[in-house]
Amino acid sequence: MLELGGVLVGLVLLFFGGNWLVEGASRLARSLGISPLVVGLTVVALGTSAPELLVSLSAALSGSSDIAVGNVVGSNIANIGLILGVSGLIFPISVHVDLLKREIPIMLVATVVAVIMFQDGQISRLDGIILVSGLIAFISFMIVSALRDRQIQHDPEEEQRLHPANVNRRVEVLRFLLGFAVLAIGAQVTVGNATQLARNLGISELVIGITLISIGTSLPELVTSMIAAFSKNSDIAIGNVVGSNIFNLLAILGITSVVQPINVSPQIAGGEALMMLGFSLLLVPFVINRVLGRRESFVFLVAYVLFTIYAITIAG
Repeated sequence: MLELGGVLVGLVLLFFGGNWLVEGASRLARSLGISPLVVGLTVVALGTSAPELLVSLSAALSGSSDIAVGNVVGSNIANIGLILGVSGLIFPISVHVDLLKREIPIMLVATVVAVIMFQDGQISRLDGIILVSGLIAFISFMIVSALRDRQIQHDPEEEQRLHPANVNRRVEVLRFLLGFAVLAIGAQVTVGNATQLARNLGISELVIGITLISIGTSLPELVTSMIAAFSKNSDIAIGNVVGSNIFNLLAILGITSVVQPINVSPQIAGGEALMMLGFSLLLVPFVINRVLGRRESFVFLVAYVLFTIYAITIAG
């Protein structure tokens, strides 16, 4: 019962932290002339990916490779199947054209590269350096995009509403930092208690990694995307997911494997990793028309439920 109570406390922290982070980041970025899409793909995505990084680093250093890799693979699957599924049911998501041209292809390439790296049974330090190099290139690319977006935004009413004189940037920075801190604490409380609860029930580390821990560390993305969906800010809702998936592969796997090479089990290399690629490809046909409706979102949720059943019955 103590573990269950800890999970509930963590969920409350995640809710408030996600609200503060999205509000602070959105208002601050818009006052600077940066689009919500860029915010979701960089600042918010990196902030909400921090729990996954901490969990994977800790797992790798303690020798729990299945948790380290399963956390990333499961989180990426949950981001698409669970988070976009829930967010799209709340309010249909309009897909920004830039996602079709740039970010989704980048996510697909990063996913394919990771799956290939899994096949030799280890993510080496060299692999990690390659992934981190990709991360640096991606962040640089997004910075250039942000600067370009600032140059083409000339909406007088929007500029007046978010003029520096009308936005207290110090307050928004503090709101963002507080939200990030609460998110990180909430994720650790949730995952720690959920992991102990699962182990008490005799569930394997792989199942823990790709289900409970991945869902727990994806809760910040779920909260931020749900809040964005309720406020009809679809750029952040989907940008957060795509950006987080890119950061999970390039930053979390990259940084973790540079610190400690990660062993990859045949089960993950031949099973869950390919499913991660499948979920990523599943996103493509539904965004061609630039709208992720409730019907498509329901398909995502059904696919995620089927994956969870597979993980528990087969991988376990």
